[in-house]
Amino acid sequence: MDLYEYQARDVFEKYGVPVLAGIVADTPEEARAAAEKLGGGVVVVKAQVKTGGRGKAGGVKVAKSPEEAEEAAKAILGMDIKGHTVNRVMIAAGARIAREFYFSVLLDRANRSYLSLCSVEGGMEIEQLAVEKPEALARIEVNPLTGIDKDKALEIAKAANFPEELLDQVSEVFVKLFDVYKGEDATLVEVNPLVLTEEGQIVALDGKVSLDDNASEIRHPDHEALVDEASENPLEAKAKASGLNYVKLDGQVGIIGNGAGLVMSTLDVVAYAGENHGGVKPANFLDIGGGASADVMAAGLDVILGDEQVKSVFVNVFGGITSCDAVANGIKGALEKLGSAATKPLVVRLDGNKVDEGRAILAEYAHPLVTLAATMDEGADKAAELANA
Repeated sequence: MDLYEYQARDVFEKYGVPVLAGIVADTPEEARAAAEKLGGGVVVVKAQVKTGGRGKAGGVKVAKSPEEAEEAAKAILGMDIKGHTVNRVMIAAGARIAREFYFSVLLDRANRSYLSLCSVEGGMEIEQLAVEKPEALARIEVNPLTGIDKDKALEIAKAANFPEELLDQVSEVFVKLFDVYKGEDATLVEVNPLVLTEEGQIVALDGKVSLDDNASEIRHPDHEALVDEASENPLEAKAKASGLNYVKLDGQVGIIGNGAGLVMSTLDVVAYAGENHGGVKPANFLDIGGGASADVMAAGLDVILGDEQVKSVFVNVFGGITSCDAVANGIKGALEKLGSAATKPLVVRLDGNKVDEGRAILAEYAHPLVTLAATMDEGADKAAELANA
């Protein structure tokens, strides 16, 4: 789960990371009141969306008075920034910035470790910096067992070429930011920019935090309060409530598979097949896991059929722990359970354990919406054809 900037700011403050005062506002009037509460001087009105490029899109504005803060909020609220509608702004206290830096710690899956990225050239997008000036970006591996203590923080700061007089102060902040990373079971903690003010203080001016959902339910039940239900995709929320791994995509062929690798491969073959059928694309990622009971299959189909963009569904299952006959009975039971709610054609490809028995069950069932496919390529092509019909 990605946090909004104001949520990241609050988490930073909880761990002692130096931040500026900030108040969220949902209306221009609330923005004005927030600016007044912060002293009535210079504030920054910042769009709260889970994407980058806010400044370039006009989603960050400096206001020199509560009246200007109200006008800025009027201009920002309701904006579309890379497909994200701005429903809330944060009114942040102003700061006199002397220099801007960059710091992050993230999960390095390839090396099964953590990685810290740090630069004395902050403010710009890190991807751009990595391409245009790779020498300006220090990459320091962080041992998950020892993390970032004072010595490691100093190593990172020196590798990034921080001035000698700032080493002690920035290293203390790095240690606290790693405390956030470890304490909240994050996969990313990023500050861009981390600033040096004209008064000589190091402040985390803008933060980005991504939390590991796998840790939330048991280790961090308080993370549930961070979910923004208003902006959450209703289909994804429905799938989550049913314990399904679902991601909404912008296509016409619904996908159901068992196992993330198989589902990813299915997305690829459907996209490839769709090029020959009007350019149709996958509508979702849906992994039903090892089980494919009637209830699980019904829940998956219910979510996918609730997507108005979906024109056909491709069920691609490899029988392993769950055999193909159980999957077939699951599909049969799901269609019976959904009844008239099932209105879109299903292409089913089964393979693996008890495949002949599974195909026989569906052939005998002979549901008018179900088409059997012998191979994944054949199934993807048929599903794309039906979606384009």
